[in-house]
Amino acid sequence: MKIAIIGGGAAGCFAAIQIKDRQPDAEVHVWEAGRKALAKVAVTGGGRCNVTNSFREVDSIERVYPRGSRLMKRLLRAFSHEDTYRWFETNGVRLVTQDDQCVFPQSQDALEIVDTLLSLMHSKGVRLHTGCRVTSLTQGEEGFTLHFAQNLRAPEHADRVLVTTGGSPQGKGLSLFANLQIETVAPVPSLYGLCLPGHPLTQFTGMVIPHVSIGIAGTKHRAQGPLLITHWGLSGPAILKLSAYAARHLHEAGFRAPLTINWMGTEHEEETTGMLMQMATEYPQRQIANVYPPHLGSRLWLYLLSQSGLNPSRRWAEVGRKGLHRLASTLTCHTVEANGKNRHKEEFVTCGGVALTNINPSTLECRTHPGLYFAGEVLDVDAITGGFNLQAAWTMGYVAAKHIGMEEDSKVAKK
Repeated sequence: MKIAIIGGGAAGCFAAIQIKDRQPDAEVHVWEAGRKALAKVAVTGGGRCNVTNSFREVDSIERVYPRGSRLMKRLLRAFSHEDTYRWFETNGVRLVTQDDQCVFPQSQDALEIVDTLLSLMHSKGVRLHTGCRVTSLTQGEEGFTLHFAQNLRAPEHADRVLVTTGGSPQGKGLSLFANLQIETVAPVPSLYGLCLPGHPLTQFTGMVIPHVSIGIAGTKHRAQGPLLITHWGLSGPAILKLSAYAARHLHEAGFRAPLTINWMGTEHEEETTGMLMQMATEYPQRQIANVYPPHLGSRLWLYLLSQSGLNPSRRWAEVGRKGLHRLASTLTCHTVEANGKNRHKEEFVTCGGVALTNINPSTLECRTHPGLYFAGEVLDVDAITGGFNLQAAWTMGYVAAKHIGMEEDSKVAKK
C-alpha cells in the first residue's frame, strides 16, 4: 500500500512514524512544500519546543480548544498528553514540566524533538520529499493523484492520503481540496499580540504583570494570565488566549477593539476598594505614590494614579472615599483601545480550515472521500498557547495513523 502524507509538520511526521510501526510494509511518502520538515516545531516555544502540557490546571477542554473541543475530548482518550510524554521519553527525549504546566525537552532545545522525529522516520523507511508543494488532489477508482506546483514533478499516485498541511491564514492552502468539494471554514489568524499605537502604556516595554484579567468590552470574551507590555502593545499568555477565544470577532472588527484590563487579576471592584481602604488605614501619612500593590511596580502605579485623577504626592489619609473608588475602578476596569495585531514571533495559529462535519470523529477519515484523512491544524481545531496545539497534532497524527489502511487490512483478513 502506498500512503501519501501531504505536509511535513508535527502531525504529518508523527503520523508517518506511527503508520510504519503498524504497517512496516507500507510505502509511506511525506510531501513537504518547504525546504525543511518540522520547521514550525523548530521555532515553537521560543526555540525550546513546548511539546505538550500536563493538563493539571485544565478545568475545561472548551477553554483550551476554542474550536474542536468535542473532537479533542474524544481523541485524547485514544492518545493523551500522558501518552505523548511516555512516547518521547521512550524514544530518548527527557522531558520536564514547568511550574506553568508546560512540558519541554530537558535540553530546552526544539531541535532535539526535530532530530528525534526525523531520525525515526529515516530508520523506519519513511520517504521524505522537501520542496514539493502539492497544489491539487484528485480521486479516482484506483486511489488518489497528487499534482505538484508548476508541474515540476510528475503526478504521484497514492492508495491513501493523509493531509497535514497545517493552518492557512490566507486560505491558499485550502485550494488543495478544490476538486473534492470539501467544506471549509474561512481561516483567520489566532494567537497574536494586540497593538496600542502611541499609547502611554508602551513606555513600560518589557514589564510583565503576573496575573491580569483582560477582555473585550461588550462581549463575553475574556482571558486571564500574565500580561507582557511591549513597545508596540500587549502580548503574553493573557492576550494570546484572548486572541484565540475572540479570533473571529477580532478579525471581523479589523483587529480594533476596546480592551478592559483588570490589573488585580480576578478581584472585583469592591474587593479592590477594601484593599485600598486597608492600605489607607495602615499607611495614612505615606504618599500614595510610595505604597502600592507590589505586582504593579512603581512606574505603572504612577500611571494608573494619573488615570484616576489622583495626585501621587497626596497622603493616603487625604484620598477620601470617592478617590479610593475611582482608583479601584481604574485598577479593575481600565479601558484601552487596541488597533491592529502583531504576530507572536514565528508561532502563528489559524482558526478555521477543513470543517469538522467532513470527517468521521473516531478515525479522521473524510466522510465523502474514503481513504482520505486529515490531522492537525488543517482541520478547524486550534488551541490556546501552552503546548495544546502540538498535543492536538500528536493526538490527531496518532489516530489517523491507527486507522489509515485498516479497512484494507480487514478485507485481507476476511479473505
